Amino acid sequence: MKLNVHVLISGKVQGVWFRSSTKQKAEQLGLTGWVRNTPEGDVEAVFEGEEKIIKEMIEWCHRGPPLAKVENVEVKKQNLTNGFDGFSVRY
Repeated sequence: MKLNVHVLISGKVQGVWFRSSTKQKAEQLGLTGWVRNTPEGDVEAVFEGEEKIIKEMIEWCHRGPPLAKVENVEVKKQNLTNGFDGFSVRY
């Protein structure tokens, strides 16, 4: 079953290659969507793909890249869009 989830990651997640590492991991897993920094200092992402793969990506978000210190990960399911051609970093 395909899912679309909105994820908000907080902690020391900006300035530690979180966005580029997220993009690399999502592409490796075959997910579509996007990732960006928020003005509040968090990282926000939307992932779309198979439920099992989404769960793996969310587990990765709890750790992030080596320099990150993730404090919290909020996940909200959304309506499936099938509207992404790939995975991008938004600015």
